Amino acid sequence: MLKVSHVTKKYGKVMACDDLSFQLDPGSVTVLLGPNGAGKSTIMKSIIGFLRYDGEITVGGFPNKTTDARRLLGYIPEMPSLYPNLTVSEHLDFIARAYKLKDYKARKEELFRRFELTDKQKKFGDELSKGMQQKLNICLGLLPEPKVLLLDEPMIGLDPHAIKELKLLLEEMRAQGRTMLVSTHIIDSVDMLWDRTIIMDHGSIRANVTREELERDGRTLEQLFFDVTEGSASCQPEEDSGEGSREESKGSGEGSWKGSREDKALQEEHEK
Repeated sequence: MLKVSHVTKKYGKVMACDDLSFQLDPGSVTVLLGPNGAGKSTIMKSIIGFLRYDGEITVGGFPNKTTDARRLLGYIPEMPSLYPNLTVSEHLDFIARAYKLKDYKARKEELFRRFELTDKQKKFGDELSKGMQQKLNICLGLLPEPKVLLLDEPMIGLDPHAIKELKLLLEEMRAQGRTMLVSTHIIDSVDMLWDRTIIMDHGSIRANVTREELERDGRTLEQLFFDVTEGSASCQPEEDSGEGSREESKGSGEGSWKGSREDKALQEEHEK
């Protein structure tokens, strides 16, 4: 459903993503893990179409920047970007008009109920607390019910009830055959949720394994993460549906760049 083929992204001399390839199947939750500066945000923004890159990304067989692909693709960014002059309710109405949704009111009310926003519908976006803004941010991404959903650090700022509801919704979407890619560096938040994990470090894929493969190996997700990001060995199954995943990271002098450098480069890219 989502295919990333030989994607490379540089910011000047900084190699943010180095020849990344993987494929995600319908009805699956894939967790994208990595330390700060690993390149997670860059590949997420490349998939959604925010950045220029070398390589190919398709969604449902369509190039990711085409209208057909965008109809299938949803995105919940790490930082909510709300309109201060729209109320909570008007935010979802705006998304419904943008996606030309019909009969969305029941879905809208369900999301408000599940994320405890029913009594906040008349508040403006800038009147909400950080946690409430994140809840609204999630509702905006979930309203169109996309076939492929990208979530960038979705649980930061959420209270326990909202985390529980989000996990339940992801499980429901998986059962409906939808594809989800969740980027995070908080392993505990997704430890029981994932079907496949992709671990990045220094712009390369260091591991691409399913839950079953990891269980056969006798390691936990946390153990795998530290093995591949602090050790020297990568973890790639012999038969890997993540097409073309790198077996080991490319060691180069540029491998020591920090997360702050990636953030600065991303900012410069958007300013262009």
